[in-house]
Amino acid sequence: MAKKRNQDDQVIESSGNVFADLGLPHAPEDMLKVNIARAIASTINKKNLTQAAAGAIIGVDQAKVSALLRGRLTGFSVERLVMFLVKLGRDVDITISREHLNREGKIRVKAA
Repeated sequence: MAKKRNQDDQVIESSGNVFADLGLPHAPEDMLKVNIARAIASTINKKNLTQAAAGAIIGVDQAKVSALLRGRLTGFSVERLVMFLVKLGRDVDITISREHLNREGKIRVKAA
C-alpha cells in the first residue's frame, strides 16, 4: 500500500551525490563505486539475468550480486567492479584529461 504524502513533506532535489545529500562523509572513490555499480545493475537488468546467472558470469555467488545490487559496496574495489562490467560485455574507457591548474581533478563516470 502506498503511503500518502503529507502536505508538510518536502521534496528536495538531489545534488547527484547521495553521500553529500545525506550529510555522510565520503571519498570520491565512493561515488565512483556507486556509479559503476549502477552500470552493472543496468546491464544485468537489460540482459534479463537472474542474480545467480549474473554471478556465474562475473565469478561471484548470488549473495554478492544481491549485495552489489542493493548498494552494499563494502568489499568491492573499483578495479573489481570494473572487471564485472567487462565480464558482462561492457567496454570501459578511461580518459585522463589535461591538468587543471586551479583545482583538483574530478572522477566522472559516463554510461553509454
